[in-house]
Amino acid sequence: MELMEKHEEILVKRAQLLEQMESNREQLRIQRKQRVKESEAARHRNATLLQDLQKIEERLRERKLVHPNLLALETRYWASVEESVPAWENFLLGKGPHPTDDPAQSSRKAKPRHTSAQDGGLPPRPKPRHAR
Repeated sequence: MELMEKHEEILVKRAQLLEQMESNREQLRIQRKQRVKESEAARHRNATLLQDLQKIEERLRERKLVHPNLLALETRYWASVEESVPAWENFLLGKGPHPTDDPAQSSRKAKPRHTSAQDGGLPPRPKPRHAR
C-alpha cells in the first residue's frame, strides 16, 4: 500500500513538472515571437532612418554653397596650420620640446593685439539677423 501511494505521489509530481515545463516552453515561444517582431520593427525603422539620412546627404551635396565668411575662415585656419607645422613637427614626432617651451616663440606671443577701448579686448558682437 505504501509503495502505491509513493507511486501516485511521483506521478502527480511528474504531471505537475510536465505542466510547468509546457508552460515555460509556451512563454519562451511567446517571448521569441515578440523579439522577432521587435527586431523586424527595428530593422524597418533603421532602414527608414538610413534612407532619410541618404536623402539629406544627397541634398547637402547638391547644395554646396559655402558662406564666404566660412570659406575665408577655413582658408585662414589651414594657412595657420601650415605655418605652424614646422614648429610642431619635432614635438609631434617625439624628437623635440613643446613649441611653447622655445624662447624664440615667446617673442611671437608678445605681439600686441589690436583692441579698442570700446570692446575691452572682447570680440565684436555679431550683427543682428533679420527674419527672411
